[in-house]
Amino acid sequence: MLWWIWVIIALVALLIILFVTYFNKIIVLSNRIDNAFSQIDVQLKRRNDLIPNLVETVKGYAKHEKDVFTDVTKARTAMINAGSDINSKMNASNALSGALKSVFAVAENYPALKANENFIHLQQELSDIESKIAYTRQFYNDSVLVYNNIVTTFPGLIFAGFYGKKEKVYLETPVPERENVKVKF
Repeated sequence: MLWWIWVIIALVALLIILFVTYFNKIIVLSNRIDNAFSQIDVQLKRRNDLIPNLVETVKGYAKHEKDVFTDVTKARTAMINAGSDINSKMNASNALSGALKSVFAVAENYPALKANENFIHLQQELSDIESKIAYTRQFYNDSVLVYNNIVTTFPGLIFAGFYGKKEKVYLETPVPERENVKVKF
């Protein structure tokens, strides 16, 4: 009769260990996701701080390209005002990336600008930041994958439900729609 008490105590201890282990695992993974998004945010802010210098450098050479500068300024303002919602921040970031591409397209028409040391430095710094943004997005999505695997598979599914934890959303980069190229000979 005494051995049944030990079995019950062992099962209760095992359940407590499982609850604590899964709780800690889910919290650590959730914190990793929050950290990854914070790192994305840091890079987005660095890019936002760099843009006025880039625009001013290009403006000096391409004074009649006002639409490009207006688009970049609007996209940057939207990025700054995006708030803390991850989807609105990523949409604003993607719009800003598109506007920046038009700045570099304008620069192609001005050989003196392309050779300008300040412009080259800003372009390299922006390229570096874009690479870091891509890396941190990848880290974020990898962290979401691990978290989602824990909260959607057994036995983590049970514990996640008990703690009220749900799947997290991946960051997706929208693919612009393209028309098919028509080839005529």
